[in-house]
Amino acid sequence: MMTYHFYPMNKEHAATICTWEYADPYSIYSMDDSNECICELMNDEYFCALDSDNQLVGFICIGNPARVPGGYPVGIYEHQDRVDIGLGLRPDCTGGGNGLEFLLQGIDYLKQNTNVLKLQLVVATFNERAIKVYERAGFVRGMRFMSRVGNNQAEFLSMTLSMKERL
Repeated sequence: MMTYHFYPMNKEHAATICTWEYADPYSIYSMDDSNECICELMNDEYFCALDSDNQLVGFICIGNPARVPGGYPVGIYEHQDRVDIGLGLRPDCTGGGNGLEFLLQGIDYLKQNTNVLKLQLVVATFNERAIKVYERAGFVRGMRFMSRVGNNQAEFLSMTLSMKERL
C-alpha cells in the first residue's frame, strides 16, 4: 500500500503540477504552466501529495477551484452542507491502481484538517476509471450536466460522500 502525505501547496510543487500533460481523452485535465495557473494553486485551497520517497504524485483541492462552470446553472453548488473537492494524480501515476488509496488518504487528510461533513466532486462522464474509484470510496452518483471545456461541451457527473460514512 502506497502512503501519501498531504501538505499545503508550495510554489515549487504548483509550478510542477501546472506542467503536467495528460493524454487524450484526459487532456481536459491538463493545465498550462502560466504564472496565473501557478498562482491559482497557491490560493490556500490546494494541497500537494508526496509519496514515501517525497516525490510529488498529486494534489487535492477544496472549494471554488474544484467547481465546474456548468454546475452553477443546474444548482449543484447551492448545497451549503457540501464542500467541493478536486484531485489529480501525476499523469504517469494514473491508470495503475493508485487512485483509490490516494483518494481515501486525501479524504482522511481533509477529515483531520477541516470540519467537512459532506464532500462533492464533479467528474467527466467519460472518465469511467475515476468514477469507479469514487464509487469504491463511497461516493454516490448525482446529477449529470453539460459544461464547456475549451471550445467544446462535455458531460459531467456530480457525486457526493457523507463524511459520517467514512468514520
